[in-house]
Amino acid sequence: MDYYYVEPFVAGDFGKNTALDNRVHRPIVHKLHYEIDVWIGDVLIRSFPCYLVTKEAELELLKMRVSGATFADVEVTASELFRRLQPETELPTFVWMKIHGRPGHDDFGMASNHTLVVSERALDVFERLGNESAGIHSFDEPEKD
Repeated sequence: MDYYYVEPFVAGDFGKNTALDNRVHRPIVHKLHYEIDVWIGDVLIRSFPCYLVTKEAELELLKMRVSGATFADVEVTASELFRRLQPETELPTFVWMKIHGRPGHDDFGMASNHTLVVSERALDVFERLGNESAGIHSFDEPEKD
């Protein structure tokens, strides 16, 4: 199976209710509040080191029994900027996709450079549901056992 680096669109940033430990690189997020500034329809979005997917994408991924990720609740709000720029846009329900797999082995993993690595079959779900803005290129890091 092929694997890809995926760099999703950054649609916003941590909201005021986020609880995290940023004393380490790759901050540890205990509770995620994501405040969206601009949403252009992608089903996968991020704010380092967190990834969110729409509920629709989560259900498709769970049906496939993907490995390397679990899903959790997230608080998502629209920023004042979002309400000004996109007043007619209704946001979908998002969930927090927590990555814990091995890159190049599981469907989801984090490369040593902290970039998301996704299997071809999982990437197909995102592309089918709408992931136009993500940067995608071949994963070239050797697999480690």
